[in-house]
Amino acid sequence: MGEAQLLVEDGNQKLFPCEVCGRCFATDVLERHGPICKKVFNKKRKPFNSLKQRLQGTDIPTVGKSPQPKVQPVRKSNWRQQHEDFINTIRSAKQFTLAIKEGRPLPPPPRPTSNPDYIQCPYCMRRFNETAAQRHINFCKNQTSRPVFDPIQMAARLVSRAQCKAQASLKK
Repeated sequence: MGEAQLLVEDGNQKLFPCEVCGRCFATDVLERHGPICKKVFNKKRKPFNSLKQRLQGTDIPTVGKSPQPKVQPVRKSNWRQQHEDFINTIRSAKQFTLAIKEGRPLPPPPRPTSNPDYIQCPYCMRRFNETAAQRHINFCKNQTSRPVFDPIQMAARLVSRAQCKAQASLKK
């Protein structure tokens, strides 16, 4: 108690601050408060789970811990490539407007650039981001495995059906 400074004098009692929380107490109360305060402030509080409390006493089973989200690898930034594409687009647009003003033939359009992060579909050669590529490749695989519509073959089927129906109606 000797190192604690006198903070406030309340009537006839001298109040001293707690070393842990800084609140002021009388000497006899501070002796009881000190160990309790140290014990409380040393503990790490668990976060309150309102879902667990709401589900207490119900028939709904509590859900276990959810798996940690997968840490995705950090992709290398391709800002330099994007910047160069942007500059080339601006230059070609200037050439285009200049050619229109002067009446010259139009310059060829700039070549398209592909995003290196995109995945190419092996069936249709289009490019998609990862999530869209997963969906599309399955779809495209099913589409390419379907039989192709052949109008000549379809016409032959219709003719044969008509002949079968004609024969069936003659038999009756």
